[in-house]
Amino acid sequence: MRAADDVADAVATVAAASRIAVLSGAGISTESGIPDFRGPDGLWTRDPGSERMSNLQAYRDDPAVRLRSWRARLAHPAWEARPNAAHRSLVALEEAGRLRAILTQNIDGLHQRAGSGPDLVVELHGSIFDTVCLSCGDRRPMRAALERVEAGEADPPCLECGGILKSATISFGQALDVEVLARARDAAVTCDLLLVAGSSLAVQPAAGLVGLAARAGATVVICNGSETPYDRLAAFVLRDQLGTLLPVLVTGS
Repeated sequence: MRAADDVADAVATVAAASRIAVLSGAGISTESGIPDFRGPDGLWTRDPGSERMSNLQAYRDDPAVRLRSWRARLAHPAWEARPNAAHRSLVALEEAGRLRAILTQNIDGLHQRAGSGPDLVVELHGSIFDTVCLSCGDRRPMRAALERVEAGEADPPCLECGGILKSATISFGQALDVEVLARARDAAVTCDLLLVAGSSLAVQPAAGLVGLAARAGATVVICNGSETPYDRLAAFVLRDQLGTLLPVLVTGS
């Protein structure tokens, strides 16, 4: 973590901002029991092969990847996870009328469960709580598909067309929703401060929102456990558990 005077200066900078956008990544949810991907104990660090489940072509072409994906969805910690202090601190920021948007790379819905307004949460990488058919686009609640898996369908097909179902999340090789990305970019260029919370900023185009905000004149504050490619653009780079750090940053105490 940075020295105490750096944290105090960052607190003052956040307090002076009136249009704050937050870019959140997996690191904000680790204290809720959801592992990140690239950290020392991250999912892909411990099991590099699991990254294939997030690759669209591998998912389409390899039935074994889909079978593993459905088992992983059944056991995903998002079903039981609860928001932590970092998520709740952003609710306080919204209640103060200073939150422009939460641009989240997470699929776990914890911002909404913490009480953040759904209209302010921009889910860049989709949501695990729905399924989508890769052929016809039919979208339904994930729970219905998981009940079919529990009943014995190892790789449940689409009920409309028989196509391949996957979670309504963005995989590698899959484009972000155009309207979702437009909302995120609008928030980035109209905020006066961009707060990065728990993102390695390794995945585009989400990471590029930092450069977009900085070029538009926003102050950038990065809170992440490790270095990011965008640290040089930040007025402050802080390292600490986000459940401890974010409440201090957004409330000053």
